[in-house]
Amino acid sequence: MRIDPDPSLSRRVQAVAPFLAMDVMAAAGIRERRGESVIHMEVGQPSAPAPRAVIAAAQTALADGRIPYTEALGMPRLRERIVRHYAETYGVRIPPERVVVTTGSSAGFVLAFLALFDAGAKVGVPCPGYPAYHGILRALDLIPQPLILRAEDRFAPTSALVREVHAAETLAGLLVMSPANPSGTVIEPDRLADLCATARALRLPFISDEIYHGLSYGVPTATALQFDPDAVVINSFSKFYCMTGWRIGWMVVPDALVRPIERLAQNLYISAPYLSQIAALAAFDALDEIGAVRDGYARNRALLLDALPGLGFTGIHPVDGAFYLYADIARHTDDATAFCRRMLDETGVAATPGLDFDPGEGAHHVRFSFAGSEAACREAVTRIKGWIGR
Repeated sequence: MRIDPDPSLSRRVQAVAPFLAMDVMAAAGIRERRGESVIHMEVGQPSAPAPRAVIAAAQTALADGRIPYTEALGMPRLRERIVRHYAETYGVRIPPERVVVTTGSSAGFVLAFLALFDAGAKVGVPCPGYPAYHGILRALDLIPQPLILRAEDRFAPTSALVREVHAAETLAGLLVMSPANPSGTVIEPDRLADLCATARALRLPFISDEIYHGLSYGVPTATALQFDPDAVVINSFSKFYCMTGWRIGWMVVPDALVRPIERLAQNLYISAPYLSQIAALAAFDALDEIGAVRDGYARNRALLLDALPGLGFTGIHPVDGAFYLYADIARHTDDATAFCRRMLDETGVAATPGLDFDPGEGAHHVRFSFAGSEAACREAVTRIKGWIGR
């Protein structure tokens, strides 16, 4: 997306495109403040509240009255609990010293990119993919190098694709995401193992974004740590644990990165918020409540997959996990931004244009988030059906 130059701003900030999902959310918010009905399908934000145990833990901490800094790498109790999570969920054993608690996954990406790459380095990122990868990389004077995903590969990266791009562009590192945003597509365990092996062979740092782990629909998910103990894994409490606004996440990093990332964290953030760390500890013990929320996503997924293709939303990427549906709308338009604007204005349904995720082919794609209630998804389908049929 073209950004008009402004000589009063740094070159770095001028290279950062707007995050369209957030722009759509702002436009939807204006409508809501006017008293109009909006169905939010634009941002990846669970409509369910944080689990009751999370809120209770935060309230107890508030009642104590002292909300201090913690160690830059996070509270030892939380780091140890994350270690237990990996052992119980994946059979992977890591020392707590390698766990870094962060201010959401976003801080994890900043820390990883700063620790691993010098200015001008090219980092392979999936396309379509999460737009903030590009924004953060460009803000740090790094170059996001698209890995153009292909239908024949189920819109997931492959070792052949990585080798092809690396041969042409000389990558400095590789970033993958599974389940993916905007599609929800999962990288199968065998393919993830192959990607890890390829990155090692090419001497590329491997960063695995696993923020949607726990949200999959009948397909297995694996952590990169099962195949490469030196992978940098980034995760968060935002999605699966319904804690977006708490801004709390974590990283698992190799031994050689622990102290460098600690130095960066000390200077950039001091520490992740104490209150959110206390709350995050409780999240691991709320799996029954979270499981019910995930079951709701599964129902929403089935509803949309049944309804949207008949309304001209075709070429849907495999919705293996997360809570997104990414569809081709070429039958309706080649200007997804205008389409989403009209849909919001005329139906009150907010969705994100594909240009957020793919500057090349995104003009005729749209992403729907189905992280809301089943009633909201049903109403969205009814409104879109009436609108499309006019």
